[in-house]
Amino acid sequence: MRLLQKIVSGIVLLCSVFAVAAATESDYPSRPIKWVVPYPPGGTTDLLARLMGQWLSQRLGQQVIIENRAGGGNNIGTEFAIKSPPDGYTIFLVNPANAINATLYHNLPFVFLNDMVPIAGITRVPNVMTVTKNFPAKNIQEFIEYGKKNPGKINMASSGAGTSVHLSGELFKYMTGIDMKHIPYKGAGPAITDLIGGQVDVLFDNMPSIIGHIRGGQLRALGVTSAQRSPALPDVPTVAEVVPGYEASAWFGAAAPKGTPPAVIEKLNREFNAALADPVMKAKLADLGGVPLPGTPEQFWEIHKMETEKWAKIVKFSGAKAD
Repeated sequence: MRLLQKIVSGIVLLCSVFAVAAATESDYPSRPIKWVVPYPPGGTTDLLARLMGQWLSQRLGQQVIIENRAGGGNNIGTEFAIKSPPDGYTIFLVNPANAINATLYHNLPFVFLNDMVPIAGITRVPNVMTVTKNFPAKNIQEFIEYGKKNPGKINMASSGAGTSVHLSGELFKYMTGIDMKHIPYKGAGPAITDLIGGQVDVLFDNMPSIIGHIRGGQLRALGVTSAQRSPALPDVPTVAEVVPGYEASAWFGAAAPKGTPPAVIEKLNREFNAALADPVMKAKLADLGGVPLPGTPEQFWEIHKMETEKWAKIVKFSGAKAD
């Protein structure tokens, strides 16, 4: 009799779990969703979040509110997201710094891969080695020659210490032997502003946030950091054409605090993948130089794990340190 009662109780419990999961997905979302972006407005992470957020708002019937929480080399926004309630109403814009910081910082109060759960990949984009329009070097080879003749005199901006923007420059320094002074900013927006104004000389920025200034003639692209030339800037060579073996790219996706209901993750994953399959959205990403990263949450997390290992090696041999 007791065995029968236990079996019945187990079946009731299992049914209630499925019922809650089904209700969670069918009722979700019932209020606005907060999307945490760990950088100021104007950079690649912000642009992507607003682009995808608009899609999600229309598809889900609730507004997706972008909340910029900059600072700490990406860690302030990350920690805020991790500590947010795991109810599906806080999501996070995952970016290369989340992989880089695992090695760059030694006392983080979180382990990103353990404390967050993946939702979906969004896009992978190259960085662009960009200089002021009046910089004396007109191509990568001339830039290297100038750097060797003027050690320590080139100011290299970045969107923050430890970002892919920063380490793309550090990798270039390592592979060419030139010395550049690193000037970290709190996001791509202010770094680009000072590059246009001539306060700094070079920036290895993510393509989406800088391509408009390149096309508008305010800045000059010397090379893209991907292994192949980008269709968005077909006349710009790869850095590897001059520095063999050089490659660095940025990738982006979405995650949520650990404990977020699986049904919510599944629903959001479907919507992200639907966005990446939409011809209009694909065209917008391509115009920004991006390649879509559709797939399951697990596939996106595998990318994150591989990038964490890759950047750990670059942090080590570049000697990069968190400011």
